[in-house]
Amino acid sequence: MINLGHVDKGKGFDFGNVSKDYAKYRDIYPESFYKKLIQFGIGLKKQHILDLGTGSGVIPRAMVGCGAYFTGADISAEQIEQAKELSIGMPIDYVICPSNDTGFSDNTFDVVTACQCFWYFDVTTTIPEIYRILKPGGCFVILSMIGLPRESVILAKSEELVLKFNQDWNGNNFDRVKLAPPDWLSDLFYTETLHTYVESLEFTHETWCGRMRACRGVGASLPADLVAEYDKEHGEALRQMVEDVFTIPHQIIMQIYRVRK
Repeated sequence: MINLGHVDKGKGFDFGNVSKDYAKYRDIYPESFYKKLIQFGIGLKKQHILDLGTGSGVIPRAMVGCGAYFTGADISAEQIEQAKELSIGMPIDYVICPSNDTGFSDNTFDVVTACQCFWYFDVTTTIPEIYRILKPGGCFVILSMIGLPRESVILAKSEELVLKFNQDWNGNNFDRVKLAPPDWLSDLFYTETLHTYVESLEFTHETWCGRMRACRGVGASLPADLVAEYDKEHGEALRQMVEDVFTIPHQIIMQIYRVRK
């Protein structure tokens, strides 16, 4: 169980509680996402890449075919178990560790990625750790994909229902983000790329209900009876609002910072 003061008013959450739904329904990044990473030089042949907060190994599994050597790391044993099951036959290593104490040697990786998880890290301890394990000239890549409820009545309704069951959840009502260099760069990193774009992703009732069940405000923090109650009410709302196939706009964000060593 993780407790962070800036997340959900300090209410604990654990994605391990929803690892099966996470593995099935959170692998939603579009083809353009991976093409852009390759264009930016991430995932290239023979690169050694550590994916922090890997969850079910979405990034390593999607990109290992490009020829990079991937290691996925997560604090949740349940998430790593799902990642290993989905990666059978793939040359991917997985470890259980926190982002600020990976256990790897200095100068091990060409790239460290953090997808949809950086806001959970302690910057004061994680950034020095990432700097330490990156090789000279290596880069740290922060990736995120944020649904835009102000541009989607479906997502707005889904979020409204989450708040009905979990009033402490603050992962809602996001607007488009304007990117700027972070204040933790100091003398360790410099900004190489800040890139963002919006793409509408396709869902069905089943896949969207699964996606929302696997979010922090539902499956990762609510007891099973409330998750089931939310899921039932959410499914009924979707059937009244929209046909079985629909799209939700998401802002995709890519930040690449290169080490100064």
